[in-house]
Amino acid sequence: MSDAKTKILLIEDDPMIVEMYKMRLEAEGYEVTATDRGSEAIEIAKKEKPAVVLLDVILPEIDGFTILQNMKAEMETKDIPVLLLTNLGQESDKEKGTNLGAADYFVKSQHTPAEVIQKVKELITK
Repeated sequence: MSDAKTKILLIEDDPMIVEMYKMRLEAEGYEVTATDRGSEAIEIAKKEKPAVVLLDVILPEIDGFTILQNMKAEMETKDIPVLLLTNLGQESDKEKGTNLGAADYFVKSQHTPAEVIQKVKELITK
């Protein structure tokens, strides 16, 4: 096993949430790259090859569903598990995320950071 840290890509536009998850994930020993730009997200994912992507749905340029769809369409990123982490709690949104290939769908208000970290660990060991 190499000394390289497991990479996590966080695509989120709320600086407080970015900071909180970055801190928590880095404390767990992960290397975290964060962006709030949907246009950069795919390129970063291709370059960094993260073990997991945490993806907000509501973003300034391109919504998370579109990013997810694009990731699943690209050879280099299609197998990366994506955890949608959003405020959209509608069943239709969850279905859309799952149908587009999300590994899971977490509504921010319904999950603690500890639960999110636990899910990240599960996705990495799959």
